[in-house]
Amino acid sequence: MRAMVLAAGLGTRLRPLTNDRPKALVEIGGRTLLEITLTRLASFGVREVIINVHHFADMVADYLKAHRNFDMRVEISREDDLLLDTGGGLKRAAWFFLQDPARLDEPFLLHNVDVVSKIDLRQLLEYHAKNGALATLAVQQRESSRQLLFEREGELCGRWINGQDPEFLRSTPNVTAFAFSGIHAISPRLLPKINEDGVFSIIDTYLRLAGEGEKIFAFRADGSYWRDLGKLGDLQQAEREFS
Repeated sequence: MRAMVLAAGLGTRLRPLTNDRPKALVEIGGRTLLEITLTRLASFGVREVIINVHHFADMVADYLKAHRNFDMRVEISREDDLLLDTGGGLKRAAWFFLQDPARLDEPFLLHNVDVVSKIDLRQLLEYHAKNGALATLAVQQRESSRQLLFEREGELCGRWINGQDPEFLRSTPNVTAFAFSGIHAISPRLLPKINEDGVFSIIDTYLRLAGEGEKIFAFRADGSYWRDLGKLGDLQQAEREFS
């Protein structure tokens, strides 16, 4: 199984911890966020990973080498000149998932490095396959300034950003809002359909494709532990929870 870890962010909200290291190498309980992410992916059968890097990129590469890539095949996707955001980063790394024609029907995981959770990734992949989706997003009903909107059947139909009117792809009743967890299951056949260029969010691609009738689904993970570690306060809370 394959995965991509999004680890290129500057980690500005984690300063001063990220003044001398990338966000991926910030630690919780003596373990880096990258180690936590990779070992969790490995526990679900992931053996091949591509990681995008930017801030202190060489430190990430050296760290992986020192730990023998955690016994995985690991490739690095460098974004040296410009941070490409989630969509641009995935598009640059698309070759990793398209190089073997025999594996184009094999879904892969996309995982933020600054997210820790107990979401069942196997169930996520099974739900993704069951629906024949291009992408399936692990979501939860919780407070967030950004919410994705899904129809009763679980298909993406819009989004809402705090302070703005909801954006609907089509008129539909019984819409439910969910917060996205930063964990996706993606079919490689989605990758050639990414026609956005430069710096862009993969959510923009999902919304466009859903509006074109493609299947972008929600996987509900309401009861699972989840925490975004983008801020110092969240990191400190997770440290207490981990201990």
